[in-house]
Amino acid sequence: MKRRALVSVSNKEGVAGFAKKLSGMGFEIVSTGGTARALAEAGVPVVGVSEVTGAPEILKGRVKTLHPRIHGGILADLEDPDQVVELVEADIGPIDLVCVNLYPFEETIAGGGAEKDAIEQIDVGGPAMLRAAAKNFRSVTVVPDPSFYDEVLAELEGGEVSLETRRRLALEAFRKTAAYDGAIARWLAGGAADRAEAKLADDGADGLFPVVLTKRYGKRLSLRYGENPHQGAAYYVEGGAEHLLSGVERLQGRDLSFNNLGDVDAARVLLADLAEGGRPAAAIIKHANPCGAAVADDLAAAYRKALASDPVSAFGGIVALSEPVDGELAREVSQVFTEVLIAPGFSEEAREVFAEKPNAILLEAGPLPRPPLSAKHVTGGMLLQHTDRVESDSEYETVTVKHPSSDELGDLLFAWKVAKSVKSNAIVLARDEATVGIGAGQTSRVEAAEIAVKKAGERARGTSAASDAFFPFPDGLEILAEAGVRAVIQPGGSKRDGEVIEAADRRGVSMVVTKRRHFLH
Repeated sequence: MKRRALVSVSNKEGVAGFAKKLSGMGFEIVSTGGTARALAEAGVPVVGVSEVTGAPEILKGRVKTLHPRIHGGILADLEDPDQVVELVEADIGPIDLVCVNLYPFEETIAGGGAEKDAIEQIDVGGPAMLRAAAKNFRSVTVVPDPSFYDEVLAELEGGEVSLETRRRLALEAFRKTAAYDGAIARWLAGGAADRAEAKLADDGADGLFPVVLTKRYGKRLSLRYGENPHQGAAYYVEGGAEHLLSGVERLQGRDLSFNNLGDVDAARVLLADLAEGGRPAAAIIKHANPCGAAVADDLAAAYRKALASDPVSAFGGIVALSEPVDGELAREVSQVFTEVLIAPGFSEEAREVFAEKPNAILLEAGPLPRPPLSAKHVTGGMLLQHTDRVESDSEYETVTVKHPSSDELGDLLFAWKVAKSVKSNAIVLARDEATVGIGAGQTSRVEAAEIAVKKAGERARGTSAASDAFFPFPDGLEILAEAGVRAVIQPGGSKRDGEVIEAADRRGVSMVVTKRRHFLH
């Protein structure tokens, strides 16, 4: 029985050569519409699908391959004698190879196509043929992408495509159709992200948190290693979405590691918060926690203040800057071992300075995309939540007798922004819109306060402090007051708020309550 290949592709790159070689091996080529025309123009003998089905393509091409004479030929299990007999009795020829790629739906919506255009690019027959051929991989070779043409031809030249290869191609076909359906589902859900921006307090009933979450991730980078050198790692990005490295150019340095990207994410999130006021900002991250952050009237001053917060921890850290780096600042930064430097630009002189440190990773990056929802992976699943944002200060309330001065209030608001990016439990001490002591990731708020004070040393006197959640007892507040902290900002909401406020009044400390916490786990 003559072998048959059904070829129907949207992406016609290389298909004429592929089909010509199949024809030369004795395959009868069955094809549709534009693909049939392209093959005929290339001199490939083609049988139109209408000749096989006995029915014309209808509805402007919406229906052409959805027919028993096509799907019977693809789905017949040739290892089952009864099914072979049924094919013969129905005069349906088996199809040995299915080469299909799908209408460019994602390209259409990415280009801002109209809804009607997008709908017309939702392929129906293509996925049906891919799924049918993939299901029947023991009898059929499915070719879901031009990248497989050479491999399939090479095996056919040796006689036939191996069962192992057919099984692998079936897996790729199902991945293709799953990703395709996922893209359509996301598009049909349209507007959910915009609704999330406007309704961050929503409980999910409007579809922001769907019963089934459909996403597609593609491999973007192989990473230098995982959290530890013995762990392999890779970076995957969500299809069609802006992500951590969107618009980022690596100018020099080693390949990125798993930890690098985690720290880059933390650095860029904090920097985006600090730079909202329009002043130059700097953030230094170590092990996903800020060890220094500052804003100032010029970028170099912001960097110096951030570095002064904890110069020991800054060694080997990630530095994120809100403005382009010139040669003078590049020389300053290069004096401290910096794993990654992120900035929206680097002068030619700055590039020359860092060229002498070839292992330093320079990332040129603009504003960070800020999705409305954020996810955290756990074993076998995912936690999804609204992205945490610093709220408006319009509802903040001073609850102590003493009110913060204007300078203290500025430092409180600055420290509050930084605290949002510090792992809980978190205490941040700040002065002159720069951190001077950070207590991060502790299991008790008292210990976080003790560490922040220890980091600051004598610089703690006269500072303002932020606590990412309420003080459950007065002891944490008393540690800060004893060290010389003059103003504190915290969410409030503890059963012992009254005791904490009384302790602040006794110590002459002003206290602002935000009524919202910012845990980061």
